Amino acid sequence: MKVLALLGSTRKNGNSEFLAKKIVDGTDHTVVSLADLHIEPIEDLRHSEGGFSPVDDDYEQLVQLMEEHDVLLFATPLYWYGMSGPMKNFFDRWSQYLRDERFNLKEELTKKKAYVVITGGSSAKIKALPLVQQFNYIFEFVNMEFADYMIGAGVKPGEIENDVAALEKAKRWNALFK
Repeated sequence: MKVLALLGSTRKNGNSEFLAKKIVDGTDHTVVSLADLHIEPIEDLRHSEGGFSPVDDDYEQLVQLMEEHDVLLFATPLYWYGMSGPMKNFFDRWSQYLRDERFNLKEELTKKKAYVVITGGSSAKIKALPLVQQFNYIFEFVNMEFADYMIGAGVKPGEIENDVAALEKAKRWNALFK
């Protein structure tokens, strides 16, 4: 089982990255920090005569990576009660690539399992629930299995190490992916 971990944080060595790396440790995996890539925001041309224009950025390598992996692990901090900006740009671009005839992204996504890691403050286990629902709607739209999610408590880097429940769940996912 090949796991693609997509990190949405702009902070290096943050809590969501910590959990994601615990989850994929010792597995066949690829970790990508979305903030390290050049991803242009979507220019919505779905309803224009010419449709989407090619964009000179790093997004196509992400499409190829998604196609090559069995599990997609989305890890994001809870930013203003939603996903991070890099993660949102990542999903917005699906509007373009679900229509790109060079790829068969929608069909490929139906073969994947999605897992979500969200980290935030002490009330994150409640306040992140609408974000979990947003992920659910995204995965439902492309008929991708939403296998599981976790919400970890931690704001400052390293605080996640105090969330025993999140660490235990990360260990269970890790065993599942091996």
